[in-house]
Formats: sequence, structure tokens, C-alpha cells
Amino acid sequence: MADIKLPSLNIVILSGRLVRDPEMRYTLQGRPLTKFRLAVDRNFRDSGGEWQKETLYIDVTTWGALAERVHETLRKGSPVIVQGYLRLREWTTQDEQKRQMVEVVARTVQFLEKREASGEVVEEDLNEEPPEDTLPDDVSF
Repeated sequence: MADIKLPSLNIVILSGRLVRDPEMRYTLQGRPLTKFRLAVDRNFRDSGGEWQKETLYIDVTTWGALAERVHETLRKGSPVIVQGYLRLREWTTQDEQKRQMVEVVARTVQFLEKREASGEVVEEDLNEEPPEDTLPDDVSF
């Protein structure tokens, strides 16, 4: 049997609410980035037929003009839809321990709160990928 090669696909779409206010920082090159944590709920029936709710907390990173708009507009509790991709981030702590985490890098963030411009979609330039080595060692979130 011949090996079938499937194309690689890395797309994430999440709907949830911000756990706390977004935090904005700047890279050494002066590029803005904003991080926030998104609470995403999943409702399901357990084996006894009772409804249960599971909440996942997902870290999201935004870059450039999108990062600035997210920081200016969103607050704790803001409902959003995020579209982006998964990225593994690795670093070494001050005590030389290696750490890693999976985060969502947002390409679009749709603001769902009813405001003057309700349903506003803010998009990052999709041709501009975040640099791989962007945060100085002393910046943490």
C-alpha cells in the first residue's frame, strides 16, 4: 500500500471571553504584541445524562496593529472570536529549566460586544508572520 501524504493544516477558531485585561509589550525591535487568555466553554452530557460544563483557558498572542487594537478595545469579560494557528513557544527559565507551551497566534479577532461598531472585525496583515525570536529574556507575561 502506498503512503498517502496529507497536507498539513494548522487553523484554530475559538469563541470565548477574556479572563483578564489584555497585556501589551514591545519587542526589542519596537513591534507591539498583546497577549490575553481566553476562556472557552464546552457543554456535554455525562454518562448519567446530566449536562456538564468544561472550561479551557487558552493563551492568545496578537501582533502589530491587531495587538494595538486588541489592547485598546478589549477588557476582562469581552466576548470574541479568534482565528489563528497554534505555535509552540520554548524558553529557558532563570534557573536553567527548559519550558514550553502551545499558544494561539491570532490572525483575526472579531469583537462581539455591542458597541458603536458592533461585530467589528480587526485583521492583522496575513503576509506578516511574527518573528521567531521576538521577546527579550526579561519580558514575561
